[in-house]
Amino acid sequence: MTHAADPADIRPADESAGTDHDDARLASLGYQPQLRRVLGLFANFSVAFTYLSPMVGIYSLFVLGLGTGGPAYIWLNFIPIIGMLFVALVFGELASHYPVAGALYQYSKFSVGPGYGWFVGWFYGFALLVTVAAVDTGVVGYFAALTHNWFGWNLDPADHFTILWVTVLLLVIQTVLNVTGARVMGRVAQFGVYVEIVGTFGIAIILAIHGFHHGLGYLFSTQGQTHASTNALGLDFHGSFLAAGLIAVLAPVYIYYGFESAGDISEETRDAGRQVPRAMRLAVIWGGVGSLVLTAALLLAIPGDGSKGVVDAFNGGVPFILGQLPSGVQDFLLLMIIFAFFSCGTSIQGAGSRLMFSYSRDQALPGSSWISRVHQRFGTPVNALIAGAVVSALFVLLVFVSPATDKHFLFITYPGHVNALLALVSFGVSGIYLSFLLTVLGALVARSRGWVPEGRFTLGRWGTTVTVIGAAYLGLMFINVVLPTGLTSPRGVFNYDWITLLVIVIIAVIGAAYFFTARPDRGVRRHLHDDLEPTGAEREQPPSDEPPTEEPPTAEPPGAPA
Repeated sequence: MTHAADPADIRPADESAGTDHDDARLASLGYQPQLRRVLGLFANFSVAFTYLSPMVGIYSLFVLGLGTGGPAYIWLNFIPIIGMLFVALVFGELASHYPVAGALYQYSKFSVGPGYGWFVGWFYGFALLVTVAAVDTGVVGYFAALTHNWFGWNLDPADHFTILWVTVLLLVIQTVLNVTGARVMGRVAQFGVYVEIVGTFGIAIILAIHGFHHGLGYLFSTQGQTHASTNALGLDFHGSFLAAGLIAVLAPVYIYYGFESAGDISEETRDAGRQVPRAMRLAVIWGGVGSLVLTAALLLAIPGDGSKGVVDAFNGGVPFILGQLPSGVQDFLLLMIIFAFFSCGTSIQGAGSRLMFSYSRDQALPGSSWISRVHQRFGTPVNALIAGAVVSALFVLLVFVSPATDKHFLFITYPGHVNALLALVSFGVSGIYLSFLLTVLGALVARSRGWVPEGRFTLGRWGTTVTVIGAAYLGLMFINVVLPTGLTSPRGVFNYDWITLLVIVIIAVIGAAYFFTARPDRGVRRHLHDDLEPTGAEREQPPSDEPPTEEPPTAEPPGAPA
């Protein structure tokens, strides 16, 4: 009996050649293919795009951007968009040279060495697990609103038990879907892209048809948000938009990352050396376009004029703005928002499990032999998915830790009525920026040692310049994110003064204690072979007197199609 071929398995000759090339490259790095290459460019892009998720970011942070910078905060989006595009170019070059699951961990391991790579993976892994918990808990308010409209339920989105059971239910569904295969993860993400299109461009069109309350000039105003007397949060920027902008920019900064997850699933992507860099760039560009369109539409749809309109929008949030629409439309949009959160969390969990798998394959974690197992039927790192879901669920329990008053310890004050999960969520961004920064700095170190990119996408003579610009952006923004300036300062709205920096220190100390006790870098060192470039452990050997015989590849300008 003959069987019809699966259309997904029928690939053009050049794509098959690319896949063979990536498998051969994987073998040259000391790894045998264990995961199934079932994802194409669109599926890989979809995972990266839904992790970045303009809808989730804006519906979570719109009011903070509005309340700190007024409508003009929309233009601050260009800072992280442009900055992260430079970072995406650097990551794309690394991803093309090292098409290995685990992305930042693997890039840093090969660029600098096993210990450095281990700590990058440590920070990045924690940030991913925290972000899953943050995204999934963020859906509770919208879920409560929808179930009230449909079933008359009166769920309290602030109730700790409600947050716990809704989030755990979401985690279970996401885990089951991710376990069943990378193809399913890709399909969820692809549908998530369509939802994002409806939830950004579609909502913008609906709001425009319903009627905007302001002209385009409104987007260039602060509506009194630079003065304490009219600021929605009571913050005082002394009339300076520059001072307000340093804080308001954090709202879009908290959105534009996640594109690197395209590299986390490299071993499941066909022709990864060519497609992953493309997916990274496209995720940043289209994420920026979608965010700008949706933010502009929400701002122009704010009812009322002056600072009062902004304060009302701040207090009521996005539901207040969408409340002008017919109830049926509101329910449809709520459903879209919920799925956007769901697909975002699913993509992050999928990326995090591949990092955990890649980490454990190098014997870099406790229980590595168990975590690194790949299910024979599904071809997914099932144990890594389960372990990650359990850790994320444990993080959700932190919502129960919420002191009623400020708690003081030496020079650090923990703010009252702020649950511990919210404090940990701040690490979801700072930890990402730290791991990004360390990875880009690692690329600079590799270049100083003579590293020559050999992937299908290279930056050519622009490589060092692009990498320096990316490192500068990440370094400056990382300082802006974590800098402690007091709970009463505008920055305290985002980082809770010393709390974000304290969380980084605690995670670093725990990591250092494990690192120097268990020495996981020894296992990582055994997986540090690269036929193309001598790195890591090989650099410790005496240098050879023989000149290199390999010709460098033809360089491409930054951003050129690979």
